Parts: sequence; C-alpha cells; structure tokens
Amino acid sequence: MNFGWLTQLAQVVLVFALAPLLSGLTRKVRSRLLRRQGPPVLQPYRDLLKLIRKEAVVADGASWLFRAAPYLVFAITWAAAALVPTFASGLAFSAEADIIVIVALLGTARFLLALAGLDVGTSFGGIGASREVLFASLAEPAMLMAVFTLSLFAGSTELSSICAYMQSAGVGVDISLALALVALIIVCVAENGRIPVDNPATHLELTMVHEAMVLEYSGRHLAVLELAAAVKLLLYLSLIACVFTPWGTAAAGAGLVHYAIGFAAYLLKLAALGSLLVFFETAVAKMRVFRVPEFLGIALMLGLLGIILLFVSRVPL
Repeated sequence: MNFGWLTQLAQVVLVFALAPLLSGLTRKVRSRLLRRQGPPVLQPYRDLLKLIRKEAVVADGASWLFRAAPYLVFAITWAAAALVPTFASGLAFSAEADIIVIVALLGTARFLLALAGLDVGTSFGGIGASREVLFASLAEPAMLMAVFTLSLFAGSTELSSICAYMQSAGVGVDISLALALVALIIVCVAENGRIPVDNPATHLELTMVHEAMVLEYSGRHLAVLELAAAVKLLLYLSLIACVFTPWGTAAAGAGLVHYAIGFAAYLLKLAALGSLLVFFETAVAKMRVFRVPEFLGIALMLGLLGIILLFVSRVPL
C-alpha cells in the first residue's frame, strides 16, 4: 500500500477541515482570557455556511480579477498548507514540499489579494494593499533567513528532511535555532494580521490592513477569503510544529498506529500553539502602523544573526 499518497490526500482534507476549528478555538480562548463567554468553537463553520448562502455583491467597476481573486488566493494557500507535514512525514509531494516553494506560494496569494484590493479603486483597498506590500517586503526576507538557517542544519530545504533532522538524537539546544524560531513567530504574527501588527476584530481605517483589502467582498467571495485566512494561520502553526516540535510525527510508512499517534500529537500541538498565540495577543497592545516595519526588522535581523552565528560556530579554530 502506498502510504505516501494516502497520507498526502489525508493531509489535503485535514488542513481544509481543521482550519475553521483552529479559528474557533483561538476566539474561544481569547474570550475566556477576557472573562467573556465567547462564541462556540464550531461557530466559524456556521459563519462560513451562512456566507456561502448569501448573494455576492460586486461593485460596478470591478473587473474579473476582483471575482477570481478569492478563489485563486484560497487555492494557492490551500496548496501551500498541504505541503507542510502535519501528523506524518514522507508525503507524496515531499520533493515539492520545499519551504522556499511555500514562501513563493504565499507571496503569490498576497500579491493577488493586494491587486484585488486595488481593483475597485476605493481608498480603503488602496490603504490596505499598500500596507500589506510594505509589511511583506520585510516579512518575506525574514522568513527566508529563518528558512536558510534551518536548511543549513538539515542540509536541505525539504520540510520532510528538516523534520527528520529535528527528530534525530544529535539535535540539541542551539542559539541559531532559537533565533530562527523567534523570527518565524514574528512573521507568523504579522502575516496573519494578529495583534500587535493588526487587529482583525476592528474596521478602523487607521489600523486595519487585511480587513481593508477584503472590505468590499461579501457572500461566497468573503467566505472563501475567510477560509483562506484560517488555512494560512493553520499553515504557519503547522510549520512551527513540524520544524521545532516534531515529537510524535509519524515517519513514512510507519503504520496506522503511528499515524494515529501522530494525528493526536498534531492536534495537541496545534491547540497549544493556538492558545499561546492568543495569550500573547491579550498580553500586548496594538502598535502603531509605522512601528510595524521596526517589529518585522527585528525578525529579519534575528534570522540573519542566526545564519552568521551558525557559520561562525562551524569555522575550525
């Protein structure tokens, strides 16, 4: 039996099914931390179904790009999330599961969403698109620096190889890995529009970034974009879990028992990382928009410093 293809197919379905659940969990944990009841954990599924049933209202001046962008953004984000190992490694697309390819796919989705925000010609869309491109000019290099640090350790940019290396007995506490982890966490916060970079719960034009680009969408178009945002959050948390907490991840062809253990471990890691993210959001305040480049610059410098320290430590005395 070819477990690689079955595992790949299961992962494609898994990231699609768990993304709204992760969003519901983060909302519930945030409400509890703020001493509120909060919506049910399954509320995002109901919201998506409600939006899908509604009619999509499109502006008169919108082009075909405005209508096609939600589906393209979701498809590209879903494809990128399916390449990140979740409960098992050794996927059928392991050769294509290059972390640089994932960064390129996310950059393409961001570019399409920025174009869609500019398409209608509203001031909100222009503000959101310009801010998104500004933040991406620092977030993408920071993520690449963290990726290069990991690839220098594992000798490959394939996520399955990096995961296998991190599971080996020779991996210990290293300052370069710690710097790469902090840089990746900062990028995760910025790319998903979380506090302190952005606040997805507000529509104030002085603060919003992602919400400004999707403000003109409604109905099924908005449902697809909301689902794409949930899948993107799951992608980043899965990436952190795959690389820095690979414990319990089943190897290729390990068997159903190991796959079940890997699935349970993945759910626990996803819930823990989502809860930690919400705890960080409630502990800090929203920063000014003009301070965000400095925040992302820290991630870029940490990733670069991790590479430099790794090279220095390997130079023979």
